[in-house]
Amino acid sequence: MKLVGINPVVVHGGGPQIGELLSKIGKKSEFVDGMRVTDSETMDVVEMVLGGLVNKDIVNLINHNGGRAIGLSGKDGPLIRAKKLHINKINKDLMAPEIIDIGHVGEVQSIDTSVIDMLVQSNFIPVIAPIGVDEKGMSYNINADLVAGKIAEVMRAEKLLLLTNVAGLKDKAGNILTGLTTKQVDDLIADGTIYGGMLPKINCALDAVKSGTVSAHIIDGRVRDALLLEVFTDTGVGTLITNQS
Repeated sequence: MKLVGINPVVVHGGGPQIGELLSKIGKKSEFVDGMRVTDSETMDVVEMVLGGLVNKDIVNLINHNGGRAIGLSGKDGPLIRAKKLHINKINKDLMAPEIIDIGHVGEVQSIDTSVIDMLVQSNFIPVIAPIGVDEKGMSYNINADLVAGKIAEVMRAEKLLLLTNVAGLKDKAGNILTGLTTKQVDDLIADGTIYGGMLPKINCALDAVKSGTVSAHIIDGRVRDALLLEVFTDTGVGTLITNQS
């Protein structure tokens, strides 16, 4: 029997840790549509926590358990070229659209996987903090799911696995949905079954699958051995999305 190697690439967030450190220095966290308002001082904390504390903790855990991990941020390489994210909302007082500036929050403009390819070919596990940089060298905090999805797209990954703190995508009756096609997911968005905070995660999974990633999985990271159960069992533990009809 031929053994097939697995080459994981890890992308992590760190929202709770960022909020905790901001609280310790007396800075209140503010959010717009679920995204942290990030001024220059907050961005320094974000880089400190994501690129330092959380990233190195994950690297250390992997290495301590027999893996070979190296930590990166999107500024290394440079791996992640970012652009400023603009929030468009309706001003309820004026009943007119307005653009809300939330500071150093970005979206992915492009991905250069050269440094990832180099590490994977040398049997290292890249552990990536979702911090990008624009053409002027300005740093941006980017949603980790979006970064993971874009990297999966560019690398044509076999699987995109998104860990969350819910059991998976549910229908209106609360039942976990799995074995979904991209067409079915589009229909669930259209009829309002998928909404709110789950939408960004679902959209990045859809984009990845539609761009060549074989499957996307949304699984509960709180379940022991969730990744192994999802990858190596027939039933899995969360929501599976593929581009097959």
